[in-house]
Amino acid sequence: MFAEFFDGRNPFDTFFVQRNGDEEMDVDDAFTTFHMGGFGNISFPRGRGAGGQEGGGCRKQDPPVLYELKVSLEEIYAGCTKKMKISHKRLNPDGKTVRTEDKILTIEVKRGWKEGTKITFPKEGDQTPNNIPADVVFVVKDKPHAVFRREGSDIIYPAKISLREALCGCTVNTPTLDGRTIPMVFKDVLKPGVKRRIPGEGLPYPKAPEQRGDLIIEFEVRFPDRIPPSSKPILEQILPV
Repeated sequence: MFAEFFDGRNPFDTFFVQRNGDEEMDVDDAFTTFHMGGFGNISFPRGRGAGGQEGGGCRKQDPPVLYELKVSLEEIYAGCTKKMKISHKRLNPDGKTVRTEDKILTIEVKRGWKEGTKITFPKEGDQTPNNIPADVVFVVKDKPHAVFRREGSDIIYPAKISLREALCGCTVNTPTLDGRTIPMVFKDVLKPGVKRRIPGEGLPYPKAPEQRGDLIIEFEVRFPDRIPPSSKPILEQILPV
């Protein structure tokens, strides 16, 4: 359908453009800006009446427009407010001509929201005499994190340890999302990929934000590239077959 109106281009490729990229912003005095129709350069597809004639009696709503709402794990942990400035067309009182209006859409990101959560703003697309404006839908998307990765309400911390630490025990200073460090002492043998849980240090549960998932330590064992020849006989005597 888009090819008919836009010469084979998808008009929504440039529908939402964030001026500040993925950088953090002060939600009290900064807005993330989304260009709806490129501030007049590109419009939503406009409905036609019966028989392809504009102004027909039966209007149809344009399909929903989806956009990824990128949030950090810290924002999901604490909750936050996202403000988006959009520009869309609205009918004038004469019911025939249109004007362009700016509008601020506010999203209260709740603690623990899962990736894929949808927030719908009904009929915020372009309005013309011949259509019902599209709904604008934001879909929560987790930003990649430098330390953790998310699994539902749990967060995974990959702890890199040496082979000696894996065999002889070690202490892992485990970071948390709220900036604390929890020292965890392990005295047993830690195999590659083994996991240990710290209960209640993950993300809030969306339906019960006063409760939280777990912080899971996932061990990555660094093996040496080589062993001195003099050490091999000792290892052969100590290590089981």
